[in-house]
Order: sequence, then C-alpha cells, then structure tokens
Amino acid sequence: MSYSTLLKNVFWFIILFPEIYCVAKKIFYSILAIFAILQLFQPDRNISSENLKSDLANYYDIPNNVESLLNSTCYDCHSNNTDYPWFINIQPIGWYMQSKINKGKSKLNFSEFGLLSTQDATEKLDEIQEVMNKNTMPLHSYKWYNKDADITIEQRDAIAQWALNLSKQISNDSTAALNKDTSLLRVLH
Repeated sequence: MSYSTLLKNVFWFIILFPEIYCVAKKIFYSILAIFAILQLFQPDRNISSENLKSDLANYYDIPNNVESLLNSTCYDCHSNNTDYPWFINIQPIGWYMQSKINKGKSKLNFSEFGLLSTQDATEKLDEIQEVMNKNTMPLHSYKWYNKDADITIEQRDAIAQWALNLSKQISNDSTAALNKDTSLLRVLH
C-alpha cells in the first residue's frame, strides 16, 4: 500500500466514522501524555569515578589483552561504572537496562572482586570460563548496541583460559595471584 493510498483510507475513515476517530485521538493523546510523564522517572545510574582497591584489575594480575576485553565487554554490567548509551534516557527502556545491570552486578561485580573469599573468587572465575565457553555472555541485547562486545571465538578462549588459570592459581596459593604492584593488598589478604 502506497503512502497516498494510506492517506486516502485515513481520510475516508475520519469522514465515515468521526466518533471512532475522536475516541482514537483521545487514546493516542492519553498514551502520549503517559509516555511523557514516564520520562520524569529516571533510574539511578551505575556511575562511580572511584577506582577501588578491590577492583579485579587492581587486585589480581591480568594480561593486558584480557583486561581490555573485560573492560569493553563485561564492565558495563559487572562493575560500579557503566558507560550508558543515549537511549537509557528513554523510559521504559532505561528501567529495563538498569534492571539488567543491577542483576549483572548482583551476580558478579568486578569492582568488588577483591573482597570475595578464595572459594567465592574461584567459583566466579569458573562461571566466567563457563559463560565464555557456552557463549551466553555478553547478552545479545548488549551486543546489539555495543559492537565491541561482539567478541571472537579466540577472544572468548583467551578470557576462558585466563579465568581457568587464575582460578587454579588462587586455589593453589591465593597470594601468588595478587597484583605485584599492590603490596598493601598482599598484607590485607
């Protein structure tokens, strides 16, 4: 159906059914008003400028390539600092995205990884290896707007192998896995 045919049909609908048109117009404006009011209620943002000592990268030695991959693919949902896209300001999309971020942080928060017990840290690393091998993370909805999150099989393997190695290293000797630049953390651990 062409645009001109559509306009003709709408015109004849308005002429033949003016009552229905008035009701439809009221419904449309009501929905528009509700949508505008929803924009006033923005979710809390997951933004922190703090670089915590308990952050995974500050606490454990991580190869540069893996750290870069974690930052570009995982940290938005699994840390205390999210780089939001522009459409986070459109509700209810913003609420949905923030709920996904909150859920991701509750399962794994890299900003507080250093606070985990040895057992919890190894379990989280085993989960990282598993989701990389099964290709269940990052979420497809995240890859839709963040092209950097669409990682290759080789990149997945690098993250999975790093997680496996760090998990083994922590299990064997948790102090050996610590970041060498952070001597204070070795004393606290």
